[in-house]
Amino acid sequence: MRAVLQRVTHAQVSVAGEVVGSIGPGLVALVGVTHTDTEADAAWLARKIADLRILREETSVVDAGAEVLVVSQFTLYGQARKGRRPSWTEAAPGAVAEPLVDAVVRGLRDRGVLTATGSFGADMAVELVGDGPVTLVLETPTPTPT
Repeated sequence: MRAVLQRVTHAQVSVAGEVVGSIGPGLVALVGVTHTDTEADAAWLARKIADLRILREETSVVDAGAEVLVVSQFTLYGQARKGRRPSWTEAAPGAVAEPLVDAVVRGLRDRGVLTATGSFGADMAVELVGDGPVTLVLETPTPTPT
């Protein structure tokens, strides 16, 4: 799994002009899923998002009681090395990706993090006010061959 985290003062996501999720201070997490990702990857990512000390005064979302807005983002696995049109073959199909994005959200909520979401597969408008700016890319560890 891959996530882009951005520290924000506030953020919201809308579908067809209607706000479906919003947060105050915290993180926006754009989350992408590839074919080989598992529930363990989702758990690792949720733990990392919750505990990473990237908020003001080096606090984590959990420490600060901050919020997270999770938005599914298949384009994080787009490849544009060749040609002018990106390839999306590394992105998992919706039937694989949606449950894993949901697992990240559950993992955050299980840690007591107030978590808002976008709407999986929808055409979403994401608005945010960056705080810092602070932006990080996370990628779940590649399993070691046994």
